[in-house]
Amino acid sequence: MDKKLSRLRRAVATRRKIAELGVYRLAVHRSNLHIYANVISPEGDKVLFTASTLEPEVRKELAEGKKNGGNVEAAVIVGKRVAEKAKAAGIESVAFDRAGFRYHGRVKALAEAAREAGLKI
Repeated sequence: MDKKLSRLRRAVATRRKIAELGVYRLAVHRSNLHIYANVISPEGDKVLFTASTLEPEVRKELAEGKKNGGNVEAAVIVGKRVAEKAKAAGIESVAFDRAGFRYHGRVKALAEAAREAGLKI
């Protein structure tokens, strides 16, 4: 089994449990250059809002520090943005779906930044 299939297999159990709970889901995806965060409805059928390093505001903020989207600083910015959007929409708590990625580095930084911004994970 290759690395990607192993990650996707790990993600299935988490998604199944979150669907069982019927809560909002904060899904994270990372690539080498970018990180993405989506808040998904409890039914799992609609993405309510997103935040990523591809957004113009985030890119501008990263450009000031001569950084790219594939680092911890970028993940912190995205975590704060997604928490602000959730709070504005009236969402207080979410289940964290790390999509099979290990909870360290950029994924951990995004989750902790969202917590610090007031989102309950």
